[in-house]
Amino acid sequence: MRHERRPPSVPSFHDEGHGYDVFGLRPAVMRRVERLWRPIYDHYFRVRSQGHDHIPAHGAAILVANHGGALPVDAFLLCLDVLRHTARTPRPIVERFIPLVPFINTLFARIGAVTGTRANVARLLERGELIAIWPEGVTGMAKPFRQRYQLQDWRVGHAELAIRHRAPIVPAAVIGAEESWPVVTRVRGFHGFGAPFLPVPLSPLPLPVQHRIRYGAPIELHRDFPPDAADDPAVVAAAAARIRAAVEALIADERAARRGRRA
Repeated sequence: MRHERRPPSVPSFHDEGHGYDVFGLRPAVMRRVERLWRPIYDHYFRVRSQGHDHIPAHGAAILVANHGGALPVDAFLLCLDVLRHTARTPRPIVERFIPLVPFINTLFARIGAVTGTRANVARLLERGELIAIWPEGVTGMAKPFRQRYQLQDWRVGHAELAIRHRAPIVPAAVIGAEESWPVVTRVRGFHGFGAPFLPVPLSPLPLPVQHRIRYGAPIELHRDFPPDAADDPAVVAAAAARIRAAVEALIADERAARRGRRA
C-alpha cells in the first residue's frame, strides 16, 4: 500500500536567524538532497511502505527501527520515506563519531541529523520534533549475513526518553538493506575519526534490492509509567524489551508478506 506523496516540508524548523537551526538543519539543502535521491528511492531501491498514519501528525515522537547493511542507507531511506509521505521532518540521531568525519558531518547536519547526546535529544523532544533512533547502532550494521534481520545489541535510551519526555514510540521495520549491502567482514583495527571498525561489504555499491518499510502502531509508554520511572533501570529495560518485540514482530510480518508475494 502506498500513500500519496506530499512535497517535503519542514514544519518544525526553528530558524536561528541564518537559514538553519541550532543543529545545522537547512531546509534548502534537505530539499535538494531529496530531489537527488528521488530516482534512487523510486527506481533503484523501489521503496514501498505502509503505515504512515501511525506517525503522529504533530508533537514529540520517537521512530525506532532495525538497522543493517554496510552503510546506513536503510536509515536514509526511512527518513526520506517519512519526509515524502508525511508532514513531519525526521531528525535522525547519529553516532557520536559522525561529527568527526569531514564533509559528512556538515551534510548530515544540513539534512537534519543530530548527534545523540542526552542534551541534544532532550531539546528536540521538548520542542515537539520527530526523532529517529536505531537502538542496534553500529552492531546492526556489523552483523554477518547469516544473522540478517536478527536484532543485535539493543540500547535502551529510546525507552528512557519516551517515558521522561512523554513521547510515543512508533516501531518500524526496514526490509531489504541486509540483502542489498551485506557485510562480509570488519577491519577491527581501523578507528578513523572514532569509528569502531571499517565494514567490508560484499559489493562496492549496494545491490538494487527492493526495500519495504512498515510502521507499527504507536506505543505510549508514558501512559504506563510516570516521568520519574525513567530513572529506574529495571523499568527502562523492560520498556525497551517491549519496543524490541514490536520491531521484531514487524520484521517477521513483512518478511512473511514478502515471501508470500514471491510465491
